[in-house]
Amino acid sequence: MSRLFGTDGIRGVANVDLQPSLAFALGRATAHRLVGVGGSLVVGRDTRRSGDMFVAAISAGATSLGVEVHHAGVIPTPGLAYLAGEGGYAAGIMVSASHNPAADNGLKVLDEKGLKLEDALEDELESLIWRADELPGVPNGSIGRVHDRSAELRERYVRQRTAIASRVRTDLRIVLDCANGSGCAVAEEIVSATGARVETIHAEPDGVNINRGCGATDPASLAAAVLARGADIGFALDGDADRCVAVDASGRVVDGDQLIGLLALERLARGALPGGAVVVSVLSNGGLQRAMEEAGGSVVRTPVGDKYILEGMVVSDAGLGGEKSGHVIVLEHSSSGDGIVTALEVLRVVTAAGLPLADLAGRIPLLPQQQRAVAARHKEQWEGDPEILRAIAAAKQRLGASGRVLVRPSGTEPALRVMVEGADPALVTELADAIAALASDRLN
Repeated sequence: MSRLFGTDGIRGVANVDLQPSLAFALGRATAHRLVGVGGSLVVGRDTRRSGDMFVAAISAGATSLGVEVHHAGVIPTPGLAYLAGEGGYAAGIMVSASHNPAADNGLKVLDEKGLKLEDALEDELESLIWRADELPGVPNGSIGRVHDRSAELRERYVRQRTAIASRVRTDLRIVLDCANGSGCAVAEEIVSATGARVETIHAEPDGVNINRGCGATDPASLAAAVLARGADIGFALDGDADRCVAVDASGRVVDGDQLIGLLALERLARGALPGGAVVVSVLSNGGLQRAMEEAGGSVVRTPVGDKYILEGMVVSDAGLGGEKSGHVIVLEHSSSGDGIVTALEVLRVVTAAGLPLADLAGRIPLLPQQQRAVAARHKEQWEGDPEILRAIAAAKQRLGASGRVLVRPSGTEPALRVMVEGADPALVTELADAIAALASDRLN
């Protein structure tokens, strides 16, 4: 049986392979292992239609073991992480599938510090989930209660992030794409506290339009809006607002690697980057590493997944890390990735430099890179497939010393992910397409 927990919690198609019964079991398991009778659990969600169903199931499971459940309502994942770490809670559960389509949903468990769980603790929870019915319940007088604290808890998060924004003074004109997700509830208010003129798009969630043709995974409409409105800069969040990518005034997309790079170079220049290091995943572009090394800094690479980024930051004593996807951790402000904080930090650097985003992003020239997501029923079997392994070895040989090939099973979807990077864009595309086609044929 494959592991329930992927790189970002438990994911699946809502009401199909991710059932409310599993959420109920997770509520009981979390209550038993992390909270305890009389303790408190905070639960939040994004804007997906299935969110209420899963929140209700989690709440029923946790209260049946004597836990008080506090609902935070629609809130960004980093907002729930902040509340779990600062609000006297023993744990938190976020109901969100982040950047995935609206039909999907996910369950992310956070500890009392607002951090994602270590793999070993996830394994303990998973074991408890499978025998959740055996966990001892409580008598009627000890059954937990559900408390709707959404307005209060959301305001607590907004107040803390607005304090960060108020230290960034700018009059730039900004277009903010909220991906019809949980950022709709808070993002405009926070970013506007900088003094910027903020216009929002994709901020009318209906339960089924989250991430659809918008947001960090599809910023084309943001680019068009920035051009049409003559804005200075645009920011796109994803469905749970933990990611951010940007668009410059010419409509060019600036991805997570370049955002990390411009933040890192600014800190390096003023001696505010501990150890001169930034932590990124194995997917981050070699151009970012080259720019950092040329400036006298360094790059530490980790497996894919923000919790591994944070672990790498702790081990390396680094204050900045993130992923190409736009998931950036600025440790002085948050121990989790927060797309709104990323936007605020980019605004701070752009304003302080007095330069447009395009000029700063241009200091991190990226190598040609192609990524493919291959739908695969048997994604874990690629490592034992001799044809796929031969194709990867041949691709590496053709790319030479400056190239990279990375193949890995997705931690959030039934897919195999293929990344190819090198100096020749045509060759990179050819090899990415070839490996993806072969994997599709062999793993389905």
